[in-house]
Amino acid sequence: MIDVRYFAWLRERIGERSEQIETNATTVADLIEELRTRSEAHALAFSDMASVRVALDQELTDMDAPLGNTREVAFFPPMTGG
Repeated sequence: MIDVRYFAWLRERIGERSEQIETNATTVADLIEELRTRSEAHALAFSDMASVRVALDQELTDMDAPLGNTREVAFFPPMTGG
């Protein structure tokens, strides 16, 4: 079981802060493909991957990262600073 968390406009589009899912995905990219099939809202949220970042167990990573024994996957827009 993986805890998938959504932040900012991703949370707004999906309508959930988080969800726990069973998955056979081996990478973040595989997980995203599975999530896209969950609902139209998920498909919309993950339609522009240039605008999405990911962290596995609170460590920033890329979409090809292996899930391994990951407990939490977080998706969020790029951060801006000042």
